[in-house]
Amino acid sequence: MNSAAEFPVATPNGAPLLEARHLRKAFASSGAAWENSHRRTQAVEDVSLTITRGETFGVVGESGCGKTTLARMLLRLIEPDSGEIRFAGENWLAAGCVSMRKIRRRMQIVFQDPMASLDPRMRVEGIVGEPLEIHEPQLSREERRARITETLEAVGLSADILHRYPHEFSGGQRQRIGIARALILRPDLVVADEPVSALDVSIGAQILELLERLQREFSLTLLLISHNLPVVAQLASRVAVMQAGRFVETGPTARVLRFPEHAYTRTLLAAVPRLPA
Repeated sequence: MNSAAEFPVATPNGAPLLEARHLRKAFASSGAAWENSHRRTQAVEDVSLTITRGETFGVVGESGCGKTTLARMLLRLIEPDSGEIRFAGENWLAAGCVSMRKIRRRMQIVFQDPMASLDPRMRVEGIVGEPLEIHEPQLSREERRARITETLEAVGLSADILHRYPHEFSGGQRQRIGIARALILRPDLVVADEPVSALDVSIGAQILELLERLQREFSLTLLLISHNLPVVAQLASRVAVMQAGRFVETGPTARVLRFPEHAYTRTLLAAVPRLPA
């Protein structure tokens, strides 16, 4: 088991893409209206990790344990209170505007709720193509549409949906659109934050199979956030178990699931439903 203060070493199979060391984040806790409270809740406490190029790394834990806060810090959607983050060897937290823009296009996120993450006023072509307008404005309209169509086809959708709106699709289709938007820039890292928790089990299984295929075809590095151990077991080669803002156990997924060392990991495993024999 890795201690929280330890800076994990990348596996020998490849170079580290993302490294984080001693990340911390706290948020103000609001009390009753008549209280003058300045309390803070520690969401992430002394978390370190290393993700190797091309691997799928899972973070699992119950709701509210800090998983999404950690993911957003790694992407710099929120800033950590302290700690270090390196992306492809660069100091991500020290990146200025120009460097940040270059790094930002190399990391994308797939959100939990496919409906809430898609602008209901935009058509599919605008949703999926928006990152190209920001990061590759030199593309012609025809070139942009070709990239959009190619990416939609990669996630199992056809070009005839370009002019439709998000409300016209099922939850699984909307999540595929969100995945296409994340892939359009051909990023190095994709963070999938609870990508199937809002979907029916059968549709969620299809999305997991899609992510697994795309990870191979696009040579993606995937950070998978989930409260569901079977989801992590299906995709991740390594896993970190998170409790109350800390990593309490990390290691190869098969080892952690078969021979858990921490009591909290054993509790999570015991909570997984089992079909009667």
